[in-house]
This record gives sequence, structure tokens and C-alpha cells, in this order.
Amino acid sequence: MDSVVSDAARGVSPSVGAGPEPEGNLRSWQTQLARAPVATKIVIAGGFGVGKTTLVTAASEITPLQTEALMTQASEGTDDLTGTPEKLTTTVAMDYGRLTLDDDLVLYLFGTPGQQRFWFMWDDLVRGSIGAVVMADTRRLKDCFPALDYFESCGLPYVVAVNHFDGSERFGPEDVREALTIPAHIPVMIMDARRRISVIETLLALVGHALDVTPE
Repeated sequence: MDSVVSDAARGVSPSVGAGPEPEGNLRSWQTQLARAPVATKIVIAGGFGVGKTTLVTAASEITPLQTEALMTQASEGTDDLTGTPEKLTTTVAMDYGRLTLDDDLVLYLFGTPGQQRFWFMWDDLVRGSIGAVVMADTRRLKDCFPALDYFESCGLPYVVAVNHFDGSERFGPEDVREALTIPAHIPVMIMDARRRISVIETLLALVGHALDVTPE
């Protein structure tokens, strides 16, 4: 089985941002259309500067599509940089990446922009997805409430992924669940968006949760 998961099980560290596969390393479904895998769409959401672009970049086996723009004085008073003072760019449309979990399952990752002025795009980005990862920063938990409310209202399965930043206080999954009043059946993951294996574990949790909630 040629997959990211099997690599992890063997202790092999998958490369981050490996780019397009060389022609000699194409997977079976890329040369035999009859064996095409299930294409699954996943949305990565959360507040401004929580690590959505980092997650997509770390997980993607292709060069990810990014719509990062430099932040200017025009965003002063609109974008709160208190928790991320070193942030210089922001997503203005979406992030996009691809991750093959197995020969019969490929995840297509769509990262949403975090600022309120871009929320009008969420309906289009979410259409056709099986679920969402809602990223949370424990220093700014309130920033993930809009995403939680959105996915609760539209009935899309989701998991909460706590992205711990260097120097931030550490909290366990149940502490975060209680603080966000998340139902018991919703998985809460502690992850590092910079580490590919950590991201893959979160995505696997979402796929499993989505299958449990909507097995058809």
C-alpha cells in the first residue's frame, strides 16, 4: 500500500511541500482511470492567523495554491494582530492542497480566509465538502466561535484542532471542549500545524467522524 499513512507507520517522515510527483512515481490511479479514488473535499476554517495556511502547506503533497497578500495600513483597526504581531500576510481568497491517504482516497483541502469581510465566500468553499477542521488558538478562543456556529447551523461534520503556538499555555482536549461548550461526540485534537504527521492525524479524525455521522 503506497500511502502517507503507511509511511507514517513505518517511521518514515513524509516530505513537506514535496511538489508535483515525478513521472516515474505516479500512483496507480493517476495512470489507470478505472482505479480513480474517491475525491473528498475538506474545509479548513478558524480565526485570523490561527494557522490554516500553515496546515494546508504542511499536509499538501503538491505545491499548494495560496492567495496570500501583504498586510498594509488599510487593515489597521480591522485585523487584530495582538496574538500574531509578526504576521505580515493574510489569505484573501483560499488555500488549496491535496493529500493522498490511500490508493482509494484523496483529500482536497480548502482553507478559508479568517477575517469577517471574507465570510461571504464560505458558502461556496463549503459546498460539496464532507466536513471541516475548525482550528483554535487557546490565546484567542473566541475567534473560532464564528466557524463553530457556521458549521453547527449548516449541519456539516467538523472537528476542533487546537494549534498550540510556541510560548502559549498548554491545555488538554477536555479543557478546550469545556471552554467552547463543544458536544461530547465532536473530536477535539491537539496538534501542531507545522508537522505533517500531526496534521494527518487530525484529518483522519475528521474523516472518521464524518463517516460516523453520515455513513452513506
